[in-house]
Amino acid sequence: MGTSLRALRALILLAGFYVLALAVLALLTGAALAARAWAPPVAALTVTGLCALLGLPVLRGVFTLGAAGGSRKRGSGNGVPETEGLAVSDAEQPELWRAVRSLAERTGTRAPDAILLTEEVNAAVREDARLLGLLPGRRCLYLGVPLLIGLTEPQLHSVIAHELGHYGNADTRLAGITLRGRDSVLRTVEGFQAPRRKLRDRAWARQGRPAGEAVREGRSIDLGGGGRTGFGYGSMARPFQAYARFYLRATNSVGRGQELAADRVAARVAGRDATASALREIAVLDVVHDFYLNEYVALGARAALLPPPGEVCGGVRHLLADPELRSDLAELRGEPGPGNGSPYDSHPPVAERIRLIEALPDDGRAADPARPALALLREPGRLLVELERVLLTPEALAMERADWPELIHRATHALAEADAEALRTALSEADAKMVRTLPMDAREPRDSAAGAAWDLAALLDAIDAGRLWQVADHLPKSPEAARASGRAAREFLRPALECGTRSLAELALVEAAGARWTLSWSTPPRLRLPEERDLTEPLAAAVRAALADDPDTAPLRALLAN
Repeated sequence: MGTSLRALRALILLAGFYVLALAVLALLTGAALAARAWAPPVAALTVTGLCALLGLPVLRGVFTLGAAGGSRKRGSGNGVPETEGLAVSDAEQPELWRAVRSLAERTGTRAPDAILLTEEVNAAVREDARLLGLLPGRRCLYLGVPLLIGLTEPQLHSVIAHELGHYGNADTRLAGITLRGRDSVLRTVEGFQAPRRKLRDRAWARQGRPAGEAVREGRSIDLGGGGRTGFGYGSMARPFQAYARFYLRATNSVGRGQELAADRVAARVAGRDATASALREIAVLDVVHDFYLNEYVALGARAALLPPPGEVCGGVRHLLADPELRSDLAELRGEPGPGNGSPYDSHPPVAERIRLIEALPDDGRAADPARPALALLREPGRLLVELERVLLTPEALAMERADWPELIHRATHALAEADAEALRTALSEADAKMVRTLPMDAREPRDSAAGAAWDLAALLDAIDAGRLWQVADHLPKSPEAARASGRAAREFLRPALECGTRSLAELALVEAAGARWTLSWSTPPRLRLPEERDLTEPLAAAVRAALADDPDTAPLRALLAN
């Protein structure tokens, strides 16, 4: 079946969705009119209001099809990013615009009217079309900066040609109805789910502190489903959810066929090898970029620190260039993703797309070394700084900036302080309890201003005195740990005890010996002395010895003394 026939079938199925929607609206209207005719005034008003509430998501879904220009998140719908971007003009970036226009001409479609740089590992073309996508509108290219950083020029050409290729096929206009129909169905279902979530959130807010305490204590809480309204939303959603599943499965072939057709366009325009290697590289970039944001940028943000200007979006290049990660990245390129996609996913699995591209005839354009795609930009450093100003919130932009070594040390120090806090509190409580058992003239309470070295020494003294588990008994306990006794109770507490002791020892070494956490792009931060001695493994071994069933605090004391 050709794309046009598939799209026509999807249009008929979409009409079925509207028949269902109109039937539901007619049912609700009939119920409201019947209530007004025969029910008491109060009951009639209640039924009418409920019918109006239940009808709103249906109306929103019905009118979604006419709103052709809505943006969508990456990975949903047509893949158009929802985030804002930095618009770049032809005058500012002539080489990028020249490349995009050339690719549009070779693809057989018109060039975009605007280019927006984003921070996502993604590229997309969005057109604000009208009349169900049949009439063209303003076209915009969204281009993720990580692609410019991690791809070569031919690979980026392939990505852009793929996105433009969706508009170069003659069937795109009609197939666009299919994609907009998918969007309409999904938004209608989402319209029923959103009010239920709001009702549950309000229930949580009403329960407030008691609910939070119940969760911490391991007790269940009843958030309810929003009463009659929540039940009504759930009941109304069921027929639309069932039809949505049917519609998505029936129309997936259109979306997948479009993706494969766009892949062939990209291979024709940019080369077979460049297109296949771009898909492999994007799979790597996706993993590396997420890791970079979570393990480096977010690490600093938790301590109210930002890296140098431009590094929030541009720092991923450090991981891509790290020689220690070379073999890991090569392994990721060899395994681009799972072979089986979801039956509801409009994109074929990446591995299948690569296989089909590599099966195309050799076009003589081998994936030779080429300059990085970032070379298409003028003053890329300035653009990265400007992109941060667009994407980050005012609160984030107000954070203190620090270079990477300083950010890693200070942020990891803050994490260690947080990890050691529970043990330091337990040590203080156990110490206070012991002091209360002594005669008044023998009491020496712990100095509240004491540093980590003092606390660590007190902990080691408690271990040597056989009071380790008395201290550990003051650590926060899960409900299971609180019910346990003997060795089982100790095993519940051991992970928190090990984490707290290690963090306390790290803080003591920073305080007493000038140790610092050092930056690495291939490993977690490592604690080193000023003479570059790595303390990570010796410290871990010393902590294990101190907390063993037959404890030995000498290694940890020696490490601190030296």
